[in-house]
Amino acid sequence: MNVHDEAHNLARAIKESVEYQQYAELKDTASQNAELAAMLNDFQAKQFEIQAKQMIGEELGPELMEQIQSLYQILMKDPLAAQYVQAEMRFSMLVNDVYNILGEVIKFDK
Repeated sequence: MNVHDEAHNLARAIKESVEYQQYAELKDTASQNAELAAMLNDFQAKQFEIQAKQMIGEELGPELMEQIQSLYQILMKDPLAAQYVQAEMRFSMLVNDVYNILGEVIKFDK
């Protein structure tokens, strides 16, 4: 078994998955609306900021949490944005599952 070949097979399977197909289609559609794309980018930047702060153990201020909640509520009022965010979550969960499976196999004994 060639590991590189299997990795390419996995990449192909992910790309052919319903989760990826829906995410890619909605991402393309959303990117055609400049205002919506800007709101989604802002939301994702705030999510990344929160994740980065959590990773280094920094406390999250209430202002940042209010901003992300406010953005989320605004996005959920737009049907396309809501579909996109949900598709992105489903795709992220798929990728996370793959990482977890690989992590279980690759973990090193101390």
